[in-house]
Order: sequence, then structure tokens, then C-alpha cells
Amino acid sequence: MAKAGHAWSRAAAEQGEAEEGEDPLDAMIARTGCLEQHRQLQECMAERQDWRHCQAQLRAFGACMARRQQRER
Repeated sequence: MAKAGHAWSRAAAEQGEAEEGEDPLDAMIARTGCLEQHRQLQECMAERQDWRHCQAQLRAFGACMARRQQRER
């Protein structure tokens, strides 16, 4: 189950990569060092279908991205 231009599950992402090459958003996130947190959030969203049930993963991804932004300054 993939959204246009972005996969919501690891299996869909891997299948999409094999068919179309790497997802540009995944490539961008990989460069931040937060890809694992992002994939955990994707997996939660795919499973729960409601971001409100994925707050721990959302906070972890947000914290990782905030640390990345602080390092760049």
C-alpha cells in the first residue's frame, strides 16, 4: 500500500525501490540520519491508520530531525 511518491510500509518501499528506484523523500530523509525513525513512523501509520496512535514514533522522528537541524547551525 503506497501513496503517490511515498511508501507507507517498508515492504511497499522495498518493492517500489525495486520497480522505480529509490523514493526521493526516503533518500532525502536518509541523508538526515533519521531514516530508521521515519520508517518506524511509517510502519506505525500503516498498521494503525491514525497518526494519533503513533505519537512516540512521531516524537522520536521529530527529535531526530531537530537534532540534525541543531548540528547544521
